[in-house]
Amino acid sequence: MFMKYCYILFLLVLINVKPAIAQKVTVPTYYNVDPTLSDSLLKIVKSVKLDSIYNVGADGTEQISFAVIDLMGKKPQLGGVHYDNFIYPASVYKMYVGAEVLHQISEGKYSLTTSYVVRFPNAVDSVKEIRTDPRPLLQDGDTVTVNYLLDLMLTRSDNSAANCMIDLAGRPNINKLIHDNGWYGSEVTRKFLSRKYEDPGYKKIRGTVTCALHAADFMYKVYENKLVNPWVSMQMKTFLGRQRDTTKLAAGLPKNVMFYHKTGWWRYWTNDVGIVDNGRIRYVIACFTPIAEEEADPRLKILSRKVYQLMQRRANRELIKSL
Repeated sequence: MFMKYCYILFLLVLINVKPAIAQKVTVPTYYNVDPTLSDSLLKIVKSVKLDSIYNVGADGTEQISFAVIDLMGKKPQLGGVHYDNFIYPASVYKMYVGAEVLHQISEGKYSLTTSYVVRFPNAVDSVKEIRTDPRPLLQDGDTVTVNYLLDLMLTRSDNSAANCMIDLAGRPNINKLIHDNGWYGSEVTRKFLSRKYEDPGYKKIRGTVTCALHAADFMYKVYENKLVNPWVSMQMKTFLGRQRDTTKLAAGLPKNVMFYHKTGWWRYWTNDVGIVDNGRIRYVIACFTPIAEEEADPRLKILSRKVYQLMQRRANRELIKSL
């Protein structure tokens, strides 16, 4: 109990320190940093005019955070543009929450079929994040399963479901998983509700941020079945494969490609992170942009198409090498 208290105290101190101190990014040694890939990605970013410094209101200015991991060689190749830049992830950080819920299920603490009662103030949504989704909005007093909440959170990006899952998993546990994977600076600090309804100790905490490298590494571990354990990884991949928002990076991909991904958007920020796989062409892409959805979506579609074409050329070179 004493050690658990010390860890929680350490965590609260860490996520309240200045971002410049907490957010030092180290590239894992299992990646080969590929400058040629980064140069190609920078050209793509410039071609869709996402290389600027953008005004984000009271938060000042911000720039893109972008990473791609080529999965087609013997060792994953990492490239990107400002992939160590921490930025507001919007609903993308729900994937970190989902990972810890699945982790706890895998340890037998509860199951996918366990019932959960939705309570105020967690039921916050007044409109569906994906309007075509037929499932009703969650209401105070609804009894649903953990599986249902996970699916709503990860496929429809439901904020009410996310608040319930954050409570179920517990932020200290979510952030221990984040630290265990080396994603320092990407701690889940906030629920998706007004600060006045936040839990004690979280009302004045800094907002959640992440970077493209951490998000891409998350997806790489899903791909490799190394996110906690194979069961957690495969369950996460199943949820991500049912993502209902296909207006961003997914819009630029061919129809014969599977894209396992999580999107997020709010005010100035529009983001998409996932695994692209058609059986031969395989890569992770993580793109966080500091521009509004209506402006970002068309650019992300073009960026995605150009990245896919780049990866096609790289796959063809790998094939020629093998002959």
